Amino acid sequence: MIQMDDSTATSLQIFFIRHGETAWSLSGQHTGRTDIGLTTNGEQRARDLAGWLKRFEFTHVLTSPMLRARQTCDLAGLGALAEIEPDLSEWDYGNYESFLTSDIQKDRPGWNVFRDGSPQGESPGQVSGRADRLIQRLKGFKGNVALFSHGQFGASLGARWIGLPVRDGEHFLLDAPSLSILTCNPRHKERQVIRLWNASVEFLSQK
Repeated sequence: MIQMDDSTATSLQIFFIRHGETAWSLSGQHTGRTDIGLTTNGEQRARDLAGWLKRFEFTHVLTSPMLRARQTCDLAGLGALAEIEPDLSEWDYGNYESFLTSDIQKDRPGWNVFRDGSPQGESPGQVSGRADRLIQRLKGFKGNVALFSHGQFGASLGARWIGLPVRDGEHFLLDAPSLSILTCNPRHKERQVIRLWNASVEFLSQK
């Protein structure tokens, strides 16, 4: 089991959970504002998270308003504590909603959402601003905080947490579902760190 530090009651530990599997996460289609639910497998794997998460007490639980994140939160056993947080929504892909990256790159070779954004959707600067606004809110919390959100926004949040630009989010892979932990170095409280990244249900079940 992953142990929290002795200062858990006063320090901030952010448990970031990417939602479970959907039909579009399986196919690789960009899923921003399209409100689709989990697959049967996605539901089961979200339930599997509950056995691990129940070991911790959470002072706050925030979830994206999208169905796939709310379902994951409920099935993981934290729905009763959850508050909707719009800033946890997935990147708005605008005209590229439902497209595969390979299809987009036929017309825009080398396109990368973390660098280029999406027409009629969000730019990297807008997502960065949203992540920074959320981080400022989170810094006002203490104890264990659970966030239920999405893959590319989560990658952006992870990058911004440690002071990197959103474009570096392309290097932060998040599977569906997965758990990551953002916190501060206990010996250097001003230094924000990533304690765990993209841990699978199978990995967590062994801890």
